[in-house]
Amino acid sequence: MARGRSKSGGRREPRFEGGFSLSDFHLSADDRPAPGSKRAAQGARSSRKPQYDEEPEPSREPPQKRRDKTQRGKKRSGIGRLIYWGVVASLWLVIAIVGIVIWVGAHLPAIQSLEIPKRPPTVHIVGLDGTEIAARGEMAGSNVPIGALPPYLPQAFIAIEDRRFYSHFGVDPAGIARAFAANIMRRGVSQGGSTLTQQLAKNLFLTQERTMSRKLAEVELALWLERKYTKQQILELYLNRVYFGSGAYGVEAAAQKYFGKSARAVTLAEAAMLAGLVKSPSRLAPNRNPDGAQTRARLVIAAMADMKFVTEKQAKIASEKPAESVRPQGAGTINYVADWIMEVLDDLVGPLEQDVIVETSLDPKLQAIAETAIIDELAAKSGKFNVSQGALVAMTPQGAVRALIGGRNYAESQFNRATAAKRQPGSAFKPFVYLAALERGLRPDSVRLDGPINVKGWKPENYTHEYFGQVTLAQALSMSLNTVAVRLALEVGPQSVMRTAYRLGISSKLEPNASLALGTSEVSLMELTGAYAPLANGGMKVSPHVVERVRTQEGKILYARSGETLGRVIEPAYVAMMNLMMQETLLSGTARKAEIPGWPAAGKTGTTQDFRDAWFIGYTGHLITGVWLGTDDNSPTRKTTGGGLPVEVWTRFMRAAHQSVPVAALPGSEGGAFNVPMAGSGDTPPNASDMMQAGGAQAQRGSQPSGSGLDTWLIDRLFGRR
Repeated sequence: MARGRSKSGGRREPRFEGGFSLSDFHLSADDRPAPGSKRAAQGARSSRKPQYDEEPEPSREPPQKRRDKTQRGKKRSGIGRLIYWGVVASLWLVIAIVGIVIWVGAHLPAIQSLEIPKRPPTVHIVGLDGTEIAARGEMAGSNVPIGALPPYLPQAFIAIEDRRFYSHFGVDPAGIARAFAANIMRRGVSQGGSTLTQQLAKNLFLTQERTMSRKLAEVELALWLERKYTKQQILELYLNRVYFGSGAYGVEAAAQKYFGKSARAVTLAEAAMLAGLVKSPSRLAPNRNPDGAQTRARLVIAAMADMKFVTEKQAKIASEKPAESVRPQGAGTINYVADWIMEVLDDLVGPLEQDVIVETSLDPKLQAIAETAIIDELAAKSGKFNVSQGALVAMTPQGAVRALIGGRNYAESQFNRATAAKRQPGSAFKPFVYLAALERGLRPDSVRLDGPINVKGWKPENYTHEYFGQVTLAQALSMSLNTVAVRLALEVGPQSVMRTAYRLGISSKLEPNASLALGTSEVSLMELTGAYAPLANGGMKVSPHVVERVRTQEGKILYARSGETLGRVIEPAYVAMMNLMMQETLLSGTARKAEIPGWPAAGKTGTTQDFRDAWFIGYTGHLITGVWLGTDDNSPTRKTTGGGLPVEVWTRFMRAAHQSVPVAALPGSEGGAFNVPMAGSGDTPPNASDMMQAGGAQAQRGSQPSGSGLDTWLIDRLFGRR
């Protein structure tokens, strides 16, 4: 049939020609498929459209067989889906792992920087004689080749830390599984699965934080180390870098620290103790916890015997005779000096990038004498007087510290009572009051009243609660009369006293009031001792110091102390007057127990309210030494005075320190005669005795017996006071 239009535009209808009839569309028998044929079935299915309201044709198969076939189909479909999603998940897991590895690797240092990094700098502190007295910083010993070590030393580390060291590839899956199982059983972290290679990676390049990213970085670096180095090289690096506590890095530093010998010479028991330390260096350090260190060492020895590194006999001997830590040279109170040096070192040379040697003014012999004097006196008398702590500073008249004791036991307390503690100095502050008075025109023989005084309701009293009327300044200072000191402070002005103290070297904040004369403003032992130095050197201000030079191990000078002085702060005439009066403190005043045979010496005692602090600062032309005794909690002692225990400690130390030293006079004296101009004349007295005799005559009154020199009755009444 065709459609179209005529050229005229009219519709053309189709025409059927040739006798066409409907019978021509009937199918013949040949056109029909045979029954049961495939074509017939297909035709039946395709020609017959299902109706929604028709029931499906019942299956000829048994119901059970149909159900089995359905279940098998579902099972095959489920397994397929499982395989499919398993493959997909595996691919994503691989992608995630690769991504994590790439991310961790991107945050690692550059590969070229993963060679052995710089060692942490070590500060070697040497004394006046050139001997090393202490070391500070993360101390690393020299590299020791593994071939130079006794074989049982590296074996000890393998036995206790990484038994499969020679078989794993940097990470030990079996060790990780064992540690994981142990931690699950104990419900906590009781074991670690890190290999020696992982520990080396962590020690060299990473922090100690416990995070997943740090652990992944540790694994990557361990694999890199295993590719880069042989097992022997890794073991050598580990032994020379692992931390052993007490600031010691590497087996050489640890062996020197704990056993006083090279790692090349350690015994089996010592090697086992070193290997046991790395689990917990701070807790198992033999100088702090010998029992714990020895118990751990026995476990190491047992592990070595189990791996056949040592025989049963060797293990038994080493276990029965465990290693013991030795006290290194310079231990004890020298650590107070080392801590002080580390505090000032950054100001002198800045941040350290290499090992340095600090040359100090400290005399190891005097340090040992000072330590013995403090410890022995406190051990014998601390209970009786309720004194628990002490401090001592000894320096030259130029301010070079020769000895420093910051406390009786550094292991128990690292607080430095010589440099950091601020305490009331009591009467030890009075020399600044008297110097200010002398500079205002008074003289040692000037007379002032010792009697009751009222300062706006405050009524200071003398130690003995007695008054002696008219006394000379020399008498008042030697006998530490409080009322005279307060009168002088008011006379010259508290501001003047304060400025005098600052000028001589006091740096702590002072309160400019009348009680300042009695030492109520707190100062440190170091600054007070340094402020006495101008009296011992002729009037020049000093800066107490202990560091003389800082140099590298190659000899490059990083710092050298200048020999320039800080200038004159006391005129020579006033130095002479002060030395005259303060010498009398030792001859007939509150410090009569302080005596150095053959040496002229001067000083001043000090005791604070309720006997909380006891001081004595004394000096010769050779050495100035300050001593403080008291308690850390500022509780009262049992009547400990400056003229008691502090004088005993000072005398014991100074006598030993002046042995075989040529005698030196105090500034302002020549052959025992002090060049001090007297008030109202240009003459000088022949000696100190004449000066005190004149003062003693003026001090006599009433029923007091007369006599030559300082009144004997007065001294007897005041004996034993501050």
